[in-house]
Amino acid sequence: MKLLRLALVPCAIFGMTLTGNAQKKDDKKKEEPAKTTQTPTATPPVVKPAETPKPGPKPYKDVITDKAKTSKGLITVHKIDEKYFFEIADTLLGRDIMTVTRYSKTAAGGGIFGGEEVNRQMIRWEKGPDNKIFLRSISIVMSSPDSTKPIFQAVRNSSADPIVGAFDIKAIKKDTVSVIEVTDFFKADNQIFSLDPVSKQLLKITAQLPDRSYIQHIRSYPINTEIRTVKTFGVVPPSVSLMPIPQIGQYLPASRDAGVVTMEFNTSMILLPKVPMRKRFFDQRVGYFANQYSVFGEESQKSDNEVFAVRWRLEPKSKEDAERQKRGEAIEPKKPIIYYIDPATPKKWQKYLKAGVDDWQKAFEKAGWKNAIRGEYLDPKDSLSLEDARYSVIRYFAADIQNAYGPNVHDPRSGEILESHIGWYHNVMRLLRNWYMIQTAAVDPRARTKNFSDELMGELVRFVSSHEVGHTLGLRHNMGASSATPVEKLRDKNWVAKNGHTSSIMDYARFNYVAQPEDGVTDLFPRIGDYDDWAIKWGYGYFADAKDAKEEKKMLNELTKEATKDPRKRFGTEISPYDPRYQTEDLSDNAMKASDYGIKNLQRILPNLTEWSKEDGEFYKELSELYGNVVGQYRRYIGHVTKNVGGVYDTPKTYDMEGNVYEVVPKATQKEAVAFLNRQVFATPTWLINPAILNKINIETGVEAIKSIQESTLNNLLAGDRAARLMETGSTNSANYNLDELMTDLRGGIWAELKTRKAIDVYRRNLQKVYVEKVISLLNPTSTMLMTVPPGVTYGYETRIVDLKKTDLPSIARANLESLKAEIKAALPLTTDKMSKYHLQDVLSRIEKALDPK
Repeated sequence: MKLLRLALVPCAIFGMTLTGNAQKKDDKKKEEPAKTTQTPTATPPVVKPAETPKPGPKPYKDVITDKAKTSKGLITVHKIDEKYFFEIADTLLGRDIMTVTRYSKTAAGGGIFGGEEVNRQMIRWEKGPDNKIFLRSISIVMSSPDSTKPIFQAVRNSSADPIVGAFDIKAIKKDTVSVIEVTDFFKADNQIFSLDPVSKQLLKITAQLPDRSYIQHIRSYPINTEIRTVKTFGVVPPSVSLMPIPQIGQYLPASRDAGVVTMEFNTSMILLPKVPMRKRFFDQRVGYFANQYSVFGEESQKSDNEVFAVRWRLEPKSKEDAERQKRGEAIEPKKPIIYYIDPATPKKWQKYLKAGVDDWQKAFEKAGWKNAIRGEYLDPKDSLSLEDARYSVIRYFAADIQNAYGPNVHDPRSGEILESHIGWYHNVMRLLRNWYMIQTAAVDPRARTKNFSDELMGELVRFVSSHEVGHTLGLRHNMGASSATPVEKLRDKNWVAKNGHTSSIMDYARFNYVAQPEDGVTDLFPRIGDYDDWAIKWGYGYFADAKDAKEEKKMLNELTKEATKDPRKRFGTEISPYDPRYQTEDLSDNAMKASDYGIKNLQRILPNLTEWSKEDGEFYKELSELYGNVVGQYRRYIGHVTKNVGGVYDTPKTYDMEGNVYEVVPKATQKEAVAFLNRQVFATPTWLINPAILNKINIETGVEAIKSIQESTLNNLLAGDRAARLMETGSTNSANYNLDELMTDLRGGIWAELKTRKAIDVYRRNLQKVYVEKVISLLNPTSTMLMTVPPGVTYGYETRIVDLKKTDLPSIARANLESLKAEIKAALPLTTDKMSKYHLQDVLSRIEKALDPK
């Protein structure tokens, strides 16, 4: 209302002036006689052309008055009353700036938390026509390295960037600085500084409400400007329907209670280096996150896809230091990597989060750097803002989410990491408690309790901290690391103490579930290992003699060829759908033996869950959760084994390396996997059916639960993509395992009672019906999609569709049903158990109907 009042007052005064002049003229007309000669009427002063405001910039002092409160830095910011002005220097025009928007405060109940990233985008300021400054959003999709060549203009013609803001130049300072007002722009709902449309849909919110949105403050620093805003949004009106309708997103509690949602955002504008860091070209043999764009060269015969690793800039302080490093001496970098611990973190966990950062120091020392990385505590009284994009922070979120994450913000032109905000949710400790108890309680007495000691939980938090810091250093998950450890070494106390149970903390290897109680193994945690040391050396080694990125690539290639001769230094992509060495939550070079050991430990743990979870006055919710975790761990073991069937080893190699990239998993290994499944899954896992537990947490007795596990395993084994690989590899090479052998081996295990003449219990009857229905469905199969990770890619697949009707699959299914029909017919006359006979008659009828429908 204040703004409205100010706007109306000048108009009211102006109107009164005109009315007063008109009244005086009317009075004169009444007093004087009319004249025959016309005289020109005087023009009122207010409409003289001389008094019309001149368009364009005003004098600087008329715009930036002595009332201005100024913050100097990347962009000099002035606040006058409730208006904000930016000084855009000519030296800033055309410079690349990274913007990162994060939540500062969020509405409760939506799974979003203060400190989490909302948006990031590269922008540029530029001068436009008619005394305007434009703001462009920049997307680097293609580039041309030489601006003097004609192809450079062709690339520019194909990559126009959108203008997201236009500002009148209010004043010019010393001919080189343009003053613009940005109040309305940052108050408004601009996508690159706020929520995108998809996020709004998920949160069930609509357009921003301007009267309840404002700028809290704008502050400038040497290389960044920070903009804090409060934005209020409308809410999607709830709908009433008698029929359930699928919904996108969910309402926040504030949406239902108040009908609007208010959040606070912080946008960091960070000036990117004028000269980008030298790229380090991506190598599929080492697991780094990467960025890429197409490069068009004047002399090239095709566009090149330039892919480069994401990493921090570590450089020597001087040429002398670079020479010392070449001689093998560790040196301090010009700018170390520092992570600040959020002061809102509970005090007892802060030292463990810091230790997780400091654990990486040894890896950097092996790469030639000392004091290159460290964690630091942040006092609540410090003026450092946690949203300030110059600083990397481990943020604590008071949330029930069982997770942690480690992103980074990097320069899209070079891959240089600028900062990172690691997110640590409070309930990740719940996840850690469950993992550690279910995987290690058989050998570690400390895990046999509902609430872990602070020391044990602290060490678990430290492990998570190290893993997430690894991501912020640019490292991807290395799911192949654990496969470099021979299974029996996991039970060797001295070997594990020296080497750890996996060669990389970036694997999802969790804890050593293979070690048995009699082994005496006490080193059960992942640690920064041989692969991590090598990966840091690859990403952060400094090559003073390399004149450019291509020469650096040649040097790195020689080092990589040598390093990958050691299985403990190899990288295994986290996205392979067919390589059994690259899996989450697995251990060792033999999933079958490792899973047998793991199941033995689960069988030891399960009967103790009631005792370890009990608390007087509490219901059995805790017991139910822990039992679910035992079942989940067992299902993981099944999945690890299953991936061997129809599996293909995928070992990235370059032209100057020996051997094949793709190799079929040996037949003996695949048969070992099927034998495990017949023994540990399809033979009823009665150890899971513990009445002392099930009678306290479920009305069911386990029959349906067992069937569900077996059915999902069978569906996975006979999935279309696996069947297609088995048919292709098995039909072209008789030494390979094939689909018919798989179905024969499964039939032998699942239908063993047809030969033993034993009664078929309810669990096996259910399984056999599941088998028959599955194989019948293969008589008329649908299409399937095959995915391949092609050589040289960072992330993603090549896909193709296979019409399974036009393959041998229906033929093999029919032949196996015919064989089973014959076996059932032979067994029926000798079957004396009533329910077994009913079952076999029913199944036989289904098979005959499927083979000969009428």
